[in-house]
Amino acid sequence: QVQLVESGGGLVQPGGSLRLSCAASGSGFSINNMGWYRQAPGNQRELVAVISSGGSTNYADSVKGRFTISRDNAKNTVYLQMNSLKPEDTAVYYCNAIGTNGISFRLYWGQGTQVTVSS
Repeated sequence: QVQLVESGGGLVQPGGSLRLSCAASGSGFSINNMGWYRQAPGNQRELVAVISSGGSTNYADSVKGRFTISRDNAKNTVYLQMNSLKPEDTAVYYCNAIGTNGISFRLYWGQGTQVTVSS
């Protein structure tokens, strides 16, 4: 079993920055891809960014050039640095991770952290 705990959300003015963190914990597993998704009220959950265990990244077009995903494999932690934030970035941000026990793979989700961009 893998638990994901997110932190770093909050209220920020347009043009500001926030850094989200997500730490995976548990035993008997290893983490493959990790990522961030977001869901705004009335919208479906959408991909923000993903990163492989080797460091390859992929971003939604709406955040390219503004957001940076990174990870610390030793800590099983993924980060999302968000710069030049816009009101349309307001959403609940969810971390996810693909964990494996060497036999099977499973997708895990964090509880979500609110990001609000408003003046």
